[in-house]
Order: sequence, then structure tokens, then C-alpha cells
Amino acid sequence: MTSETPAQGLITAAYGRRFLVECADGRVRDCVTRGKRTDYACGDQVTITVQNEDQGVIDDCLPRRTLLYRSDSWKQKLIAANVTQMIMVVAPVPSFDLGVLDCCLAAAEHAGIRPLIVLNKADLAESAKSAVKLALYTGMGYPLLKLVATEGVDELRPQLSGQRSVLVGESGMGKSTILNQLVPNAAALTREVSASLGTGKHTTSHARLHHLDASSDIIDTPGVQAFGLHHLGVIDLAAAFIEFRPYIGHCRFRDCRHLEEPGCAIMAAHEAEQIDTRRLAVYSRLATEHLRQQKKF
Repeated sequence: MTSETPAQGLITAAYGRRFLVECADGRVRDCVTRGKRTDYACGDQVTITVQNEDQGVIDDCLPRRTLLYRSDSWKQKLIAANVTQMIMVVAPVPSFDLGVLDCCLAAAEHAGIRPLIVLNKADLAESAKSAVKLALYTGMGYPLLKLVATEGVDELRPQLSGQRSVLVGESGMGKSTILNQLVPNAAALTREVSASLGTGKHTTSHARLHHLDASSDIIDTPGVQAFGLHHLGVIDLAAAFIEFRPYIGHCRFRDCRHLEEPGCAIMAAHEAEQIDTRRLAVYSRLATEHLRQQKKF
């Protein structure tokens, strides 16, 4: 391609305002954005202006099928685009936070992304307690896969076929071990990306897409200690808790927020032990935070 040639490509690594874009000609180019725009994510299909064999400028983003992101009171963080599956990795050691898992599941539900819970380090004695905690989720219909990633991930591979999956989880759960089993050169690729972009970071500090085969990709993401959902209003938030769905629309008041309103069908379901107390408390906290934030503006 000659200088200033238009092209399309796939974002395979996202580092702030710099992105690696895999172009149709097979080359991976280091690209910047026009102006101050940074709202691109790993997995985005983009149009770029090719400057030379190694560099380009992102012009625009093609329509997305899905977008996974998290947010707090001040900003949002794009995680991955056009993914079909979120793999939430948990482990008995170190212990995982059910609240983070709840938020990840809600984000996946809202984005229309299939969730899969993976319990790694399933050979540890503590995994029995983890399985008990996760029984609530399997009872709601969420798939659960148990792994010992240090010994292999053959059980996971069929779940990845034909999917663009994103790995999500807290630090220490074993995401990197799973990825290195799936993509043996993943660590080397991360070092190469870090060197080419001058970040000096060899750990997973930004999202990185890896091809598993011609129809299957996996996106590695940094470990999270929290997964904010400030972008979800109370209506979307309630719908993202799948056990609430049979009761939505059956409250006394059409604008029920499912907090303290009389005649709330979700509260009645909780009293009838159809909705878990802890999950309802998570929803109440998130909904209250959202409403409080709205009042500030």
C-alpha cells in the first residue's frame, strides 16, 4: 500500500490512544487516532489511513455487534467489542469476590454476550466451598466449567470454537495460565507489543486479541478488582439480573425501582425465597448509587 491509503482492519491491542490494527493485507500497524478520540476497543473493526507499512491513523469505527465496558462515577472503560462470549474466571485461592462476579454477569447480560463461569484451580481442597457458592448461579442457568489450567484446558476448547471470547476476572484467578495454555506464545506476543509501543510493561495492562483459529478469537484483559456499572439505569440494571425478569412489569407501580416501593413484585419474590438476599442487596446498592449520582447533575 502507498502512503495515505485507506484500509480496514481489526484492533488487536489497545493502549490508550495507540492501537495495533491487523489489516486485510496481513500487516499489523501501530495506529493513533484523529484528534482526541479514544473510544475504540480491542475487537473493533475500523477504517484507517495507512501511512506506511508499519503505521496508520484510525479514521472511524464500523458498527459494533456488542460492546463490553465498565464505568464508575467519572469515566467509562471500554473492554472489548464484537465479542460473543464472556469467560469469567474465578478460583478458590485467592478467594474471589461474588460482587465482582455479579457485576460481570450483569454487564454481559446487558450487552447481549453469552456468559461462561470458569472455576479454575478445581483440584484444591478449597474448591468445594467455591462450588457451593457458585451453585446459586448454576441454579439460575449459568454454565459452569471446572478447570485445572496448569494441567491443561482441553475442557474449555470446545466452548471457544466459533466464538470471540473475552477473559475477565480478578487478579490471581489464573487467566494468564489459561491464556498461555491456549496461546503458547501469548507472553512473548505481549512483550513484543509492549516493546513496539514503548510501554515497558510485560504484564497484562491492556486488552490483547489472539487468534485461536480462523473462526475463533480470545481477548485477554487486565485483572479487575471492581466492575462498575454506573452506565446502567435502574431499568436496565434490573433486567440484567436474570432472576428478576419473570417479575418485572408485575409491580403495583409502573415506575417501580424495586427498592422500597409498596407492591413491588421483586420484593415479594424475595420474601417468597425466589430471589437470593445477597443478590438483591447487590442490585439495591448499585441502583441506589446510580440514583444518587443522577441527583448530582
